[in-house]
Amino acid sequence: MEPNEADLLTPEEFPEEIPDANLLRPRTFDHYVGQKDVIDSLKVAIQAALLREDTLDHILLHGPPGLGKTTLAALVARAMGVSFLASSGPALEKGGDLVGILTRLAPGTLLFIDEIHRLPRPVEEILYSAMEDFSIDVVFDRGAAARTFRHRIPPFTLVGATTRAGLLSAPLRDRFGIQRDLDFYQPPELARILERSAGILGIGIDPEGSLEIGRRSRGTPRIANRLLKRVRDFSQVNGHSVISRDVAQRALRMEGIDDRGLNRIDRRFIETIRVVYNGGPVGIEAMAATLQMDPDTLIDVVEPYLLKEGYLARTPAGRRLTASGWEIATEG
Repeated sequence: MEPNEADLLTPEEFPEEIPDANLLRPRTFDHYVGQKDVIDSLKVAIQAALLREDTLDHILLHGPPGLGKTTLAALVARAMGVSFLASSGPALEKGGDLVGILTRLAPGTLLFIDEIHRLPRPVEEILYSAMEDFSIDVVFDRGAAARTFRHRIPPFTLVGATTRAGLLSAPLRDRFGIQRDLDFYQPPELARILERSAGILGIGIDPEGSLEIGRRSRGTPRIANRLLKRVRDFSQVNGHSVISRDVAQRALRMEGIDDRGLNRIDRRFIETIRVVYNGGPVGIEAMAATLQMDPDTLIDVVEPYLLKEGYLARTPAGRRLTASGWEIATEG
């Protein structure tokens, strides 16, 4: 798959050419809320690379979906003053897809690969020499007549994002010089993000309203911004000029988001373990079959927040409810 103009942004184009759907993304590190330790360490690495006039080391970002991995990669590119090219593991189906991208990179380009744990193994192996030596091995012919030619590529920075760091092979993981975990956000941090987003979208919101939405956003900025738009719709239809705590509570109740930030799928997950599997333990494949959902969706989207809040435990035998999980499952 070759890069297209929508994917590749030059340093001069980057600040202005962000699509409308991404207007809520921070444009600089100063606008980025949360993840202080990650931001501070990245700033040091960026400053050091600029002082050396060198390419930034490869970066691996790990964390649940929606915490800002793509945004961070774009901010790093802008801070370095280099082009930004985005792709994803599932999109790079063949080695030729990756080779086509690597051989057309401008020097210093930041190549972002989302869901890097889903790269096919033959594609992943091409990255080994590309990341270490900035070269790729091209094989001509087959069998006894096979010949290998090493093709040099411009120095670049690879930023890989994953929700499942454990699925990365050791050879690939070890080639990332900078490895950072992103954690869930606290409600006050999400409230700050929501206030900024509300200003961009022209939405009136008071501090209690933003904090209420932040409390129910599962510690995730992407979910917070999505809920803000739904609360905005409710507020406008019902004639409210400002989103207050009461307005937010009523709107989110209609959306099926309870006081703990649990949605309908979360509650189905918890209730299924209680009723069908007597509290667990139960394997994720059995849960997926019962709920008729994809196991990866349960692992990447549903479970992280339930684990963080202490409603669910993973054991060698499978998932089981904690005492807090039982309390929720037996409510009402």
